[in-house]
Amino acid sequence: MTDAVRAPRRMRLTPELVARVPPYVPEGAPDAPAIVHPTPEEYAGYVAGIVADAPPTGDVWMFAYGSLIWNPVSDAVEQRVGRAAGWHRAFCLGWTEIVRASPDRPGLMLALDRGGECEGVVFRLPPDAIEANLGRLVRREMFRMPSPMVPCWLDVATEKGPLRAVAFVIDPASDLYVGGLDIGEVARSLAASAGERGTMAEYLLQTVSNLEALGVRDPHLWHLQELVAAELESAPA
Repeated sequence: MTDAVRAPRRMRLTPELVARVPPYVPEGAPDAPAIVHPTPEEYAGYVAGIVADAPPTGDVWMFAYGSLIWNPVSDAVEQRVGRAAGWHRAFCLGWTEIVRASPDRPGLMLALDRGGECEGVVFRLPPDAIEANLGRLVRREMFRMPSPMVPCWLDVATEKGPLRAVAFVIDPASDLYVGGLDIGEVARSLAASAGERGTMAEYLLQTVSNLEALGVRDPHLWHLQELVAAELESAPA
């Protein structure tokens, strides 16, 4: 597992470089396509399905690999660094026109895809508020119908032993799945896209810096932050 005393490295991507990304300006911007959101009954069904497949221990752990690490919507009574085999982080959810992207600057979002391994954080949800916290999570991660993100129970290794945790992973059959992109194309997109919640460059900065603070080193994301920084270094200050 990750060495907890490992010091964070200095990133090439900095807040000053991120600030060079032109901000999203809603006035005059093209309208994003209308999104069909799940109904309250459908969200309740997602929660019931997750709980039905939970391990017999009664504990419900959630595996976070991106923004849920540094911008959680659920409460937690315990957290650990953990590694999920058979999965890896990838900017494979695209091309989106909402959140940190827009119709004139479509973007890519981070998801968990098949293959490799992924080190992240597992959070144990409060035993007396499992359904309420899962409800907030499904509303955050499953933002449209049909949803490109689906809940999945994963085997996660931690320093205190293995456990099962629920994660939201990309559906490879979704029309928003864009696997196999060249890393240069991904970097150019992350350096440019912006939406009502900010820029993807800022998202990348937050994700990598928070992983580094936990002692988690993702070679792919580290390479990406260097490429995005190079893109922005050539942009006007």
